[in-house]
Amino acid sequence: MTSDVRTPAVRRPSPSAIGERVRQLRIARGLTQTKLGLGRFSKEYISQIERGRARPGPAALDWIADRLGSSRRFLETGLSSSDHEQAVGLVSRAEAAVAAREFEDALTCLEHAGPLAQEYGPELALRALLTDSTARSELGSVKEALALLERAGDLVAGEPFTDVDRANVLFHIGQCRYKLSSVPTAISLFTQALELMRHSDLVDDRLRSRIYRWRSRCYRRQRDWEAARGDVEAALELSERLDDRDALAHGYFQASIIAERNGQWVLARSYAERAKTLYEEQDDRINVGRLLNNLGGLTFLLGDAEEAVSLLKAAFSVALEVGSEPDAAQAVSSLAQVHLRTGEVELAEEQARHALRLLEGRVDFLDEQGNVQLVLGRALLEQGRLDEAEQAIAQSEAAFEQLSSSSHRAAAWTAQAELSIRRGDQDQALKLYRRAAETLQDFRF
Repeated sequence: MTSDVRTPAVRRPSPSAIGERVRQLRIARGLTQTKLGLGRFSKEYISQIERGRARPGPAALDWIADRLGSSRRFLETGLSSSDHEQAVGLVSRAEAAVAAREFEDALTCLEHAGPLAQEYGPELALRALLTDSTARSELGSVKEALALLERAGDLVAGEPFTDVDRANVLFHIGQCRYKLSSVPTAISLFTQALELMRHSDLVDDRLRSRIYRWRSRCYRRQRDWEAARGDVEAALELSERLDDRDALAHGYFQASIIAERNGQWVLARSYAERAKTLYEEQDDRINVGRLLNNLGGLTFLLGDAEEAVSLLKAAFSVALEVGSEPDAAQAVSSLAQVHLRTGEVELAEEQARHALRLLEGRVDFLDEQGNVQLVLGRALLEQGRLDEAEQAIAQSEAAFEQLSSSSHRAAAWTAQAELSIRRGDQDQALKLYRRAAETLQDFRF
């Protein structure tokens, strides 16, 4: 796979190119300009078309193409119907590959379709752009995905696109901005998308449900729990109305995380189990693994460390099975937290370092990288390796600072305070504890 971003563009057919194809077909069929235009167009008009000095409209091109035994598409693009079918097929295969989380395969299909898709109108170009951007974003190339989405935004600004199409592009851009930790920007984009659809004559409740779920993530990051809960409830209501089992599963998953962050662990486990059941019905292995990770953390918080470890190991196995290193990293990170809290600090260190290796280069997982660095720092602190601990905790704070998450930074400040105590600097420890006091209560497992 190349690292180049290939973006299909929609070009208006060139009059000179159309004219040359008309001339070649006319000569091949033994027609004069007079005979070609007989009954509708003059010899002079056909001559102007062939020289690129006149641009026939769609109806005229259809008539000329029929006289030449060809198609308007060929006159406009120089490509046959079979070429068009091949391009559509490749884009469709790429879309299916993305749905199956086979992102490398999707990019391979689009690499072949790219030079063709640009010739076949804006709708196919948009499908290719959105599929390409999604695949790259999921593989961690979020900035490349944004470059594609900027092109998509320009494309949908005009005909034949609707406000729903424009909202869909804004939604995809918002996802990328969230992954790059530009949370306020993401919220603004999601809100704009919802407003576009609110004023549109067209309805796409599935898209609305997705936007609500992603905006809820943003509100969670900002610790606006009421707004986060409100968006999840709106998403669940839409999903129930549509009887969309997949969307319901995602909604319950988000509801579980919100409940857990608010200390409602029993309710969080109930939501997580509902989501897991729905994912299992659809054989959605990657999200089953994510729910196992979530349930492992909740089970630990509810006092059963042994069962928590079992669930987290199962989550790790599923992540390996589906080939998702970021999910494997998050399961290992959770295991490291459990072992840190149960006093197995050397094992916690080993697992934290493993998780960091799995997350290397993933700018879209800064929150998890910060969490892992914090666990690593605490594990090193417990082993008396103070200089190494200081470095890991500093890296944790740097990651959290990029997230603009005060509660996460408070957790880093608390770890730094504990390090200061180990070094006998009580005054510095007190300052750090005071800085963390107002926000630390929001940081959970």
